[in-house]
Amino acid sequence: MDQQAMTELGVDGLLEMYRRMVAIRVFDTTVEGLIDRGELVGSIHTSIGQEGTCAGAGMAVAADDYMTGSHRSHGHPIGKGAELAKLMAELFGKSTGVCEGNGGSMHLADFSIGSLGETAIVASSLPIAVGAALASKLKGDGKVALAFFGDGASNAGAFHESLNMAAIWKLPVIFMCENNQFAVSTRHETVCSVERISERGAAYRMRAETVDGQDALTVWSAVRHAAEIARSGGGPSLIEALTYRYGDHSYLMNRLKYRTDDEVDVWRRNDPIENLGRQLVDDQLVTPDQLAAVRQSVDDEIERSLEFARGSADPTLDSLWPHMYTDPSGFAARRHNQAWFAKLEPAR
Repeated sequence: MDQQAMTELGVDGLLEMYRRMVAIRVFDTTVEGLIDRGELVGSIHTSIGQEGTCAGAGMAVAADDYMTGSHRSHGHPIGKGAELAKLMAELFGKSTGVCEGNGGSMHLADFSIGSLGETAIVASSLPIAVGAALASKLKGDGKVALAFFGDGASNAGAFHESLNMAAIWKLPVIFMCENNQFAVSTRHETVCSVERISERGAAYRMRAETVDGQDALTVWSAVRHAAEIARSGGGPSLIEALTYRYGDHSYLMNRLKYRTDDEVDVWRRNDPIENLGRQLVDDQLVTPDQLAAVRQSVDDEIERSLEFARGSADPTLDSLWPHMYTDPSGFAARRHNQAWFAKLEPAR
């Protein structure tokens, strides 16, 4: 555990980090239950086991700094402080969701916390983060861009193009690799030319490091330092956080035996939430009762978010078009024909 980080964050900051990590865990396990019961449909990708990277990095940057992410998209906005009710409503496809029900689990965006979007296309959010960082540099507003991606994305062309451009122009972007050891079911070391993804920073003369992703405070310190360098004009950083997802690539997608139960158990014994909670108690900064109160508050918030989502209105057909550049189908232009359009509205 990083003692300096504990001092800088203070008890309130440490409890907030713990709360966000618990919120990610409970949110994702709740969503798994909703899938099991058939209340939600489609594919979801959870961050269970990776909460330390999400919350550690999310709390290390400013609330209005930019962020982009991947298909494993619930943990990142929660780690940056997103409102759980609107995230839950988005997964339910409701009009009160962060994308008005148009994004869903893998395509979340929440501008209120600087989240520019998360996407299922591997590595596709990295160029977006670079563009945001370029805009920040041109405007001189002091913002940085935090780009989450997985180990599999480090083999994509967009990864190398993004690092190269960011390095050439010294852009204020932090490339945050969550190395959870697998791209779907393919082990990282079998498809990467380097042992550590952080080694790839050297090709672009970019500062890079590998940290323990199961230690949220170590992640916080690394990202905090990278953000300070970026804001001062020092350019981008590549941070690789070694972490692990306890579940499959996506929930209920497969049950391939590409790893042993013993391997999963080893990582479960190095749980990021338990690590932080134990350290706070051992250092006598908080009591077990305080941590229990935080967990209860998260449970209560999740229940409220479910109530909010279930009680929210479905999107209307009109909501499909305001965020589009154009409507090549001409569908919106026919909106004036009320009789024709009314036939497409779902029965109420």
